[in-house]
Amino acid sequence: MKSFVQSELLAGLPKQFFASLVEKVGKVVAQGHDVINLGQGNPDQPTPPHIVAALQKAAANPQYHKYSPFRGYSFLKEAVAAFYKREYGVTVDPEKEVAILFGGKAGLVEIPQCLLNPGDVVLVPDPGYPDYWSGVALARAQMAMMPLRAANSFLPDYEELAEEDVKKAKLMFLNYPNNPTGAVATKAFFAETVSFAAKHGICVVHDFAYGAIGFDGQKPVSFLQAEGAKEVGIEIYTFSKTYNMAGWRVAFAVGNASVIEAIHLLQDHLYVSLFGAIQEAAAVALLESQQCVHELVALYESRRNTLIQALRNMGWDVTPPAGSFFAWLPVPNGWSSEQFADLLLEEARVVVAPGIGFGEHGEGYVRAGLLTSEERLREAASRMAKLNLFSHAAKK
Repeated sequence: MKSFVQSELLAGLPKQFFASLVEKVGKVVAQGHDVINLGQGNPDQPTPPHIVAALQKAAANPQYHKYSPFRGYSFLKEAVAAFYKREYGVTVDPEKEVAILFGGKAGLVEIPQCLLNPGDVVLVPDPGYPDYWSGVALARAQMAMMPLRAANSFLPDYEELAEEDVKKAKLMFLNYPNNPTGAVATKAFFAETVSFAAKHGICVVHDFAYGAIGFDGQKPVSFLQAEGAKEVGIEIYTFSKTYNMAGWRVAFAVGNASVIEAIHLLQDHLYVSLFGAIQEAAAVALLESQQCVHELVALYESRRNTLIQALRNMGWDVTPPAGSFFAWLPVPNGWSSEQFADLLLEEARVVVAPGIGFGEHGEGYVRAGLLTSEERLREAASRMAKLNLFSHAAKK
């Protein structure tokens, strides 16, 4: 059979670092070992029953068996507007400032193709979600990395960016609550971001995937709450984390009308919008009781507390995440993040994601997910403790 050569575009895509991790884990599992997987970002809880019921009922509606409107049903965009007004006090125009997406990842990968030309520069957080890199590569643009350091609460310092990069930059990705660090942003930081973006003509794309998941009584801040935010950018919100709808592939972009129109135009050529029943169920998720969201956040916070305390009890000096469902853990001295992750897999049968997979400045950390039971989290900590890599003086 003839083997056809892939395009230069595909050849230029970044390598999937985590594919090798999945392969390593698969081999250990195939050997019959009990592996505790904290390396994934896949929600472990089911979609709330009232949302599932809404889909089941809507799926029988013959209207939805036809093509959906190209740019989505108005009722879902109106639900998005109502959601942002209720949750964040932000007013958006449902027709001009909302775009329905095939999952948050699709939107993040589409955006560079909507706004950039080959050679344009994108400011990208380091460490950050690797799929930002994919969208930049598909647009044949270039990345300038923004280091996220613990000393600055894992927020970028715009003053340290190279002047040449800032001058060339047309797009910036941000993500708070942050994957992988679990850090959160402040209103003051977003105000600074709006000012910086306006000064330099940069479009901000805030990835708000973990927007519902904040701990210690603190509600994560929306970028659009900053004055002037809609003038300089958009926010992407997914149903995957807030409502455990990862497999449903539904999200939305909200904000600057010109960017929303660009998304619509690209998607006009790619899709005929989402299955209408999913859109109806998504509207139900946004508009009906949010008790399921409060319960989910409480579950993650309890898991966070369990894991962090167990790690501290073994002498591991770790900081609890302020949001998201990830913990960002410093590796012991003398180990790289990948070496340490391999050790945990091979010796403790615990999977974590090496920080280097999220960028150069992710080195020195591993990411652990809170996506399993407290019992399994305690068991994971117990297995790691037996490796005797940390001081056993319990932290108070």
